[in-house]
Amino acid sequence: MTPDQYCQQKAAQSGSSFYYSFLFLPPERRSAITALYAFCREVDDIVDECTDVGVARTKLAWWRTQLAALYEGHADHPVAQALVPVVTRFNLPQSRLQEIIDGMEMDLAQRRYADFATLKLYCHRVAGVVGLLSAEIFGYRDPGTLKYAENLGMAFQLTNIIRDVGEDARRDRVYLPLDELARYNVTVADVMHARASDGFRQLMQFQVGRALGYYRDAFALLPAADRKSQRPGLVMAAIYQTLLAEIRADGSQVLTHRVSLTPLRKLWIAWKTWVKG
Repeated sequence: MTPDQYCQQKAAQSGSSFYYSFLFLPPERRSAITALYAFCREVDDIVDECTDVGVARTKLAWWRTQLAALYEGHADHPVAQALVPVVTRFNLPQSRLQEIIDGMEMDLAQRRYADFATLKLYCHRVAGVVGLLSAEIFGYRDPGTLKYAENLGMAFQLTNIIRDVGEDARRDRVYLPLDELARYNVTVADVMHARASDGFRQLMQFQVGRALGYYRDAFALLPAADRKSQRPGLVMAAIYQTLLAEIRADGSQVLTHRVSLTPLRKLWIAWKTWVKG
């Protein structure tokens, strides 16, 4: 199996909506974004699957050495090998990739967030930075596109947080800001024990509204000249906004089950959005 084939398999097996967003890209850009996504999955899986924090830290530290190696033109892991030509061809800064690992390390040290300012830093590292790197791969002419890309990455991560409230709680993680829980008379124990209430539903409506605000800001910041090249992000946004609509229609019952879209529906939304341009 070649490094590119490994990355393709990693992306396809994840079942993520991201996979559908770059199906229609030209081969070179599709391979590049697939390698970037596979890197994100590798380091994220370390945090999600390692029960020993020490082991997880060691593995993330190893990935930092892989990043350093791939920028010198060599690497051991197939994902890092696939990234070697990508970082040069698309001018991806090593500091950005290291920043993604910084975000993953936050998950090892922090399971609660006092306020949105703290959560925002986490979202920037694990998703806003990915948006910036993706914009480089997709291509742009107007530097303003980077502001669009970072806001869109933030919107995606906020959507993930909303969708995964119950799943994260079962891992003893609460990404909803604690001051906002208090504002709606929701306790951490309510979240951990899946106790829904009118306050919790109002809290989730607020979270959905914030995420939609980031989508609106992103779209407003996208220069017309780069709309075509940035279509993969628009595809992802269409899928994720549909997901948010489903969550809202379901009464935000995210404590007890995870709302998802079928692969066929994701493919239909992706195709429709891509053709629309």
